[in-house]
Amino acid sequence: MAKKSKRTSGDAAALDMTPMIDVVFQLIIFFVVTLKEEDILSHLDAMSPAPDPNAKPENKLELISIDIYNPRQGGDGFLFNKTPVSEKQLDAKLKSAARYSQKSSILLRCTKDSPHSLLIKAMNLCNKYGMTNLAIFSL
Repeated sequence: MAKKSKRTSGDAAALDMTPMIDVVFQLIIFFVVTLKEEDILSHLDAMSPAPDPNAKPENKLELISIDIYNPRQGGDGFLFNKTPVSEKQLDAKLKSAARYSQKSSILLRCTKDSPHSLLIKAMNLCNKYGMTNLAIFSL
């Protein structure tokens, strides 16, 4: 009598994906490390539009720096672009700067011992001429 072999219906053969994923990551790292930026930039074909001959030239916006310090150190407590000014001179300079461009960035830098009232005066002068792009820093 022939023996009947019993086959168990167990799990089918499984393919382990871990080594394949490792190899793919190794290849990605290799290509990223060896890729040169010149290769990418040399193949970019970006066509920029021709400039409009009727457009008026835009003025370059400048950064205005106003330093506020304690008047007990001498002066009136204001520096406009590193130049000592009084409150009236600051008013005149901001007025002329606002005529040029109201969108100019204004950097208000205060020292540790500067009075808050001077900062408020400088902010009010900027607001008076519609200059609202302000940044306030303390030194």
